[in-house]
Amino acid sequence: MSVLTRDEAQTRAGLLDVHRYTIDLDLTGGDETFDSHTLIAFSARTDGDTFVEIRPAELRSVTLDGQPLDPEALDGNRLPLKNLTAGEHELRVHAAMRYSRTGEGMHRFTDPTDGETYVYTQLFLDDVQRVFAAFDQPDLKAVFELSVRAPQGWTVLANGITEHTGDGRWRAAPTPPISTYLVAVAAGPWHSVRTEHRGLPFGLHCRRSLAPHLDADADELLDITRACYDRYHEKFDEPYPFDSYDQAFVPEFNAGAMENPGLVTFRDEFVYRSAVTDTERQTRAIVIAHEMAHMWFGDLVTLKWWDDIWLNESFAEYMGYQTLVEATRFTDTWTDFGVTRKAWGYDADQRPSTHPVAPEAVDDTASALLNFDGISYAKGAGALRQLVAWLGEKDFLAGINTHFARHKFANATLADFIDSLAGATERDVHAWADAWLRTTGVDTLTPHIAPGDHGTCALTVDRAGSRPHRIAVGLYDRDLGDDGGHLVLRERLHLDLPQDGAQPIGKRPALLLLNDGDLGYAKVRFDPESFETVRKDLSGLPSPLTRAVVWNALRDAVRDGELAPGAYLETARAHLPLETDLAIVQGVLAFAATHITDRYLTPEERPAALATLSELCRDLIRRTEDGDNPGLRLIAVRHRIDVAAHPDTIAAWLADGTVPGGPELDPELRWRVLARLAVLGATDEAAIAAELERDPSATGQEGAARCRAALPDPEAKARAWAAMFASDDLSNYLFSATARGFWQPEQADLVREYVPRYYADAVPVAERRGPAIATAVGRDAFPAHAVDADSLRLGEQCLRDTDPSPSLRRSLTDQLADLARALRVREAHTA
Repeated sequence: MSVLTRDEAQTRAGLLDVHRYTIDLDLTGGDETFDSHTLIAFSARTDGDTFVEIRPAELRSVTLDGQPLDPEALDGNRLPLKNLTAGEHELRVHAAMRYSRTGEGMHRFTDPTDGETYVYTQLFLDDVQRVFAAFDQPDLKAVFELSVRAPQGWTVLANGITEHTGDGRWRAAPTPPISTYLVAVAAGPWHSVRTEHRGLPFGLHCRRSLAPHLDADADELLDITRACYDRYHEKFDEPYPFDSYDQAFVPEFNAGAMENPGLVTFRDEFVYRSAVTDTERQTRAIVIAHEMAHMWFGDLVTLKWWDDIWLNESFAEYMGYQTLVEATRFTDTWTDFGVTRKAWGYDADQRPSTHPVAPEAVDDTASALLNFDGISYAKGAGALRQLVAWLGEKDFLAGINTHFARHKFANATLADFIDSLAGATERDVHAWADAWLRTTGVDTLTPHIAPGDHGTCALTVDRAGSRPHRIAVGLYDRDLGDDGGHLVLRERLHLDLPQDGAQPIGKRPALLLLNDGDLGYAKVRFDPESFETVRKDLSGLPSPLTRAVVWNALRDAVRDGELAPGAYLETARAHLPLETDLAIVQGVLAFAATHITDRYLTPEERPAALATLSELCRDLIRRTEDGDNPGLRLIAVRHRIDVAAHPDTIAAWLADGTVPGGPELDPELRWRVLARLAVLGATDEAAIAAELERDPSATGQEGAARCRAALPDPEAKARAWAAMFASDDLSNYLFSATARGFWQPEQADLVREYVPRYYADAVPVAERRGPAIATAVGRDAFPAHAVDADSLRLGEQCLRDTDPSPSLRRSLTDQLADLARALRVREAHTA
């Protein structure tokens, strides 16, 4: 398949104006393919040649202005259109298209719970050509008229309001001008909850087997949707630009969600069938707010080319978090952003694959797909948050509204966006963009406190990096009242970096914290006295957001080899039992388990670390026995299961169906326990099959695949490997579940022979199965537990001597960078 280059897109955009697509899909032809009829009305500005994209199972017929074209002329995914004359044209294409099992194009899924089948489209970034013929680039917007023939009993959803016209035929209202990648269809026997808000139809949709779970949360989901909708109408002058707002929770979805105009698709894990924490509900709410922000930024105004991905994602990321604070009960979203998203951005920005938030040139669509990462989302949102603080929200929103007015239903670039902002402020937004959006890497800020006269001190900050920063500096003193251990904010200073001279700070504080409030995007360090305070009194800091900044600083220090992994565990052991913020507890435990215990510590040190985490989780479980904090208890129970070194306790929980004092083991907890028992060799195939019979759902199928791959048995490992690499039968979700079960630190000797096999087998399966599976191969199937020089050498040889697909090359580059970092951390703290 040929990828579209920037130069080709610019040439085609200069030649064509695309007016309308009339698309007819027939989904009644069987399990493998569907029929696709496309009529494209377009005009050529001058005489010339171009091409249209399509990736068919069979190209049946093509006509241009009534004259047949040879289907054999199709070259890969490109059908040449030669000798176009200036003026109006009509292109008709009839093809059979393949259903997908990898979440790309038209994905087809049969629910194992009840046998019902569902299909939905995911056409981002260049997958529209898997469904219908298109001039597939974002700046050739058009009106889309869609009709679908579906099996009896199905409902068809699309970008516009759909109408059933009889005999399984559905017609969607024409869209306003939108980009090809934003077209959406979802068809099946959906369970739907419908309402109306401010005259606009709202809908929630899911598989029938999930109906009770959607119904249980429908009020919450709709309340959040209404609140965000109303808040965006307060912020934005342009009204919501589409005729309806449906949210469909679809199976085996690769992303968190997709911002299709009028029909947002979400991964249906967001329809909770097991207990979740309030932080997880907040995460779902953030995704709802994020996708709705895209209706304006991304859908109404769309990037011209993929180098401006950040214009979509950073804006929606920032707006999602901020709007929840303003419009819903979730008022601590920025703590969660600091713990989870910020760390994602920092990590991505320190790998060899880092790139500017707004790269100056993305040469083709394959390169563009790689940039949907922690930089385009988290770093960009962090930069926007600092920009808003610098400009003030009033000027920021004025610039945004100018941008919408200038470019609605059209396309825009970074230069357009910056010009819109610049017109609303006297500040030099262009210089800000050059410093923050065109550069890479994370600055590191280190404080130095010098004594002055009369017991006072002054602060200077060393900046390893080149960006300007405006940060808050928190000065904290010990509370000498009742029981001690508490820290009180004396003052929060605002500091511009680079500094003009030292900053007076009065008497020396017990803790000086750079970037207090987390408005900046930078790693921060502590002076020695402040670090001692952190070790002793971290849990005594009054604000969760402040504690999140401290935990991130400790995390960064471990990753940079400046803080021993064991010291981080000791700090967690001392302070996490007193923590009240669920996002912090979850984030610290996750880092401690997946990075410190599994990678940064040696195999000899791992058992003691697991014991420490197990004791910590027991403390949290004991602390929550009164039932006051079920979310905290659930987090502690989950992690207690994951770090169990011996099977007895968790096996008893599974047998009893409950943790003493609660919670009862719902399907998620039962599969979690069984997966850990499989790792420990304390269960077998019969128990897995019995659990699958108890829970035959799609999630149950994934749980069983993970458990089977985790069994410490050579035959089980061989079967799992063959399923992943010798067969193309696994869906995207079953592939990832199998991969997550396969590698286990406890089984390093058993799977040692598979480490070199990974580098040999990963390349062909990624090439054969496409970007989604390639990403899963690099993310989930990578032998992350093998922290040794041999694995690093094999990986570097794979990159050097083979030709991995772009998605796999990016994943391997990042994984090997993390592996090299883990080796450096071990070396820094090995006696």
